[in-house]
Amino acid sequence: MIGPALPRREFWRLTAAGAVGALALWTVAALSGITPRQFLPAPWEVVARLAQLMVEPFVGHTLPVHLASSLQRFGSGFLLAVAVGIPLGLAMAWFPVLDRLVTPLFEAVRFVAPIAWVPFAALWFGTGIGGPVLIIFAGAFPPVLINTYRGAHNVDRKYIEAAQMLGAGAFRSMTQVLLPAAVPSIVAGLRISAGLGWQSLVGAELIVASSGVGYLMVKGQAAVSTSTVMAGMIAIGIVGLLIDMALRRLQARIEQRRGL
Repeated sequence: MIGPALPRREFWRLTAAGAVGALALWTVAALSGITPRQFLPAPWEVVARLAQLMVEPFVGHTLPVHLASSLQRFGSGFLLAVAVGIPLGLAMAWFPVLDRLVTPLFEAVRFVAPIAWVPFAALWFGTGIGGPVLIIFAGAFPPVLINTYRGAHNVDRKYIEAAQMLGAGAFRSMTQVLLPAAVPSIVAGLRISAGLGWQSLVGAELIVASSGVGYLMVKGQAAVSTSTVMAGMIAIGIVGLLIDMALRRLQARIEQRRGL
């Protein structure tokens, strides 16, 4: 049984306490000498390195430029997943034959981890933008398709029958009945898709990229600069959180307008 929601003030107080506790443990571990400072720098050293990377180039670019490169790849792969996943999900919900044709292949492919596509991406695209986009697409596509299909498949049949009685064909029924009804499910899927796509991006940049935050982390590891690697991790976490917050706000607005 789920307990009652915490008051907002209590929620933020506990969140702050957890963050302070984690920083305290990190500080104690760094200062204790159990692990050399080269491999576990103190929090303030990582923050200082993060600030330095914002203005000083590392492997050719500053951190904002690396982030811009990563976001460009992420946006391309994510939008491609949305552009393919939503129409295909609606079509599968409307045409049972298409559903039977696509589902077996999709169920087999979706369990392949996005990182497993790295060798193909490297062979097909080298270090260009195509390789990371393919890997991001592999991570972001399944949640979009699944949530679109489920949202459209669960639409009450009476709305579809009413549209057909008014002369709506397959295309108008999908775009004017199935799509609006499936929007809450689609947006929920986009949040999952964005998270998986962002994680897949970092994995792709660790191997098949010549710029981006993942590439910066690889070069930081090669230079035995743990603070650089951890600064990159912090940047990845902050950007991922901002992406999720934006999609969460979009989801809340849609649910509010629909009275959910």
